[in-house]
This record gives sequence, structure tokens and C-alpha cells, in this order.
Amino acid sequence: MKKTIALLTGGTTGEWVVSVKSAATISHHIDADLYDVYKIMLNDHGWFYEPADSVKIEIDRNDFSLSIEGRKIKFDGVFIAIHGSPGEDGKLQGYFDMLHIPYTTCDALTSAITMNKGYTKAVVHDIDDLYTAKSVQIFKGSHYDLGQIRQDLKLPYFVKPNSGGSSIGMSKVKRTEDLEDAVEKAFKEDPQVLIEEFVSGREFSIGVYSAKGEVTVLPTTEVIPANEFFDFEAKYTPGAAEEITPGNMNEEEYSRVHRIIKAIYKKLNCRGVVRIDYFLEHETGKFYFIEINTIPGQTATSFIPQQVAAMGISLKEFYTGLLKETIG
Repeated sequence: MKKTIALLTGGTTGEWVVSVKSAATISHHIDADLYDVYKIMLNDHGWFYEPADSVKIEIDRNDFSLSIEGRKIKFDGVFIAIHGSPGEDGKLQGYFDMLHIPYTTCDALTSAITMNKGYTKAVVHDIDDLYTAKSVQIFKGSHYDLGQIRQDLKLPYFVKPNSGGSSIGMSKVKRTEDLEDAVEKAFKEDPQVLIEEFVSGREFSIGVYSAKGEVTVLPTTEVIPANEFFDFEAKYTPGAAEEITPGNMNEEEYSRVHRIIKAIYKKLNCRGVVRIDYFLEHETGKFYFIEINTIPGQTATSFIPQQVAAMGISLKEFYTGLLKETIG
């Protein structure tokens, strides 16, 4: 029997554009012999299914069902492809938990914690061989002393919205007098801001997922941005960064990174596919955790499809494994 899957896309943040592209990739590669897929758009105007004839059909949010020509469609599971809120921060996960509908991502608690960069660092900081950049977390509307922060942290700094994605609102600060503007820019995206010391290192992004009861680490991608750092433009403009998959790591780095990545995945109680960004420090080779993305992009230029290809499996096989593991 085929399973009926809702592919949830859109969202209420600037990342909805990426989400729509991710959903296009996913829908194209889901095995049609195993799954009937309904693409559901969620945005500020509502939740709806838009069939080929372009007549929008509203989702009944009481039980997350769809009525088409008098026929009620209920879903066996949900493939959540919404980056940012409400898909990545635990809100939808809590909703589906209450309706007892399985989904492809981490649970509500893990999703909520990992959207907060500062809280995530606090959870993973004691994993063996994992390092985190020295940082200060500040809150809009509460007291913070930029003068003290300038004394406590070494230049340059990265200033980033604590719960933002896709590097929106992020700045690299090279002069202390630019800190205030960078903080204001980040506060426009988020009421919590993280100010971190810059780590000089090679930047990598690596996917990890659970399928057939095993945690599998994908080949890593080494990122060499043309810009100052891997910002929104570099992430979503083809050619704006050099991306090498698999990235260049020696045998010791390879085995150490894989051990750390699996430990992060398990300690944060992850499910489905996540992506972890890290630096290998230039002088020491130490692993510095940057952040985790629990609903990584699946666009044609995204890292996960690149890494799946480098591993030698098809996206259809990959998505089937994810769906079987998380939805059954």
C-alpha cells in the first residue's frame, strides 16, 4: 500500500524562497511507487494545497486533513521542508506530535534548542575533541555592555542572530567601532544575538542522518567563500563560493570528525537528516563547532544533494531511507 505524505513548504520568514526550491527537489525525487505526495504551502495567508488547476484548497488544521471533491485525505506522515519558523524551531513538530502524525525531522525539543545557537553550544561543548569559539549572548531590551564585550573578546567578531538561518543579519566585525551597527543589524532579525570570536580555519559543512537504524555521516563539503564569510549571497548564488565535495581531510581528521559528528547527532537527540558546520583551525587542526541545521536545504545547489551524490546513492534512495526511518 502506498503511503500518503504531505510535503510541507513555505514558512513565515525570508527563508521561504529556499524552502520552495527544496520542496521542488524533494518532490521530484520521492519514489512515486511508494508514496503519494501532496505539496502543502504554509505562509502568512494560510495552509493550502494547490493542485494543477490552481484552485487553492485550505488544510483543516483541526486534524491536518484535506477535502477534495468530498473525499477526505488524511496523511500517514509529513516531510517538513520549511527552513526557519515554524518548520525548524519546534512549532510544527509540537503540533504534529499532538495529532500523532509522524514527520521527517528532529522532535519539538531538539528543534527548539538547535534553533538557538547559544543554547546548542552549551549542550555540545563537553563532547571530546569539540571546541567552540568564545562568545557572548545578548538580549534585546536587557542590559549589555558593548565596552565590556570589546574587552572580553578578541577581534574580529562574528555577530549573528541567535536563531536565524541562511546567515541573514550576520556580520563580520573587524573594527571595534563597527560592533554597535552589527548588533543593531542582527537585532532586526532576532531578539537574541550571539557575538563570537573569529576562528581562523578551513570551513566545512557535513550532513548526517539516520536510516536503517544506523547513523551515517555523509561526505563533507569544504567551503571556500569568495566573500568575507559564507553569507546568504554565497550560499544561494552559484559560483559565489567554491564548494569541494568531498572536502580535503587527512585520515586522522576524517575519523575524528566522523566521531565528533555522530556524538553531536546523538547528544542532541537528532532524527532525519541534519547538517553540521564546523571549522578545522588553521594552526592546530582543532574541530570548532559553528552550528547545526536540522532542516538543511535540498535545492539543486545545496550541500546535502551534493554529498548524497558523492556517496554514490541516488536522491530517491536517500529520501526513501529517510521516510522509512522517520515515518515508517
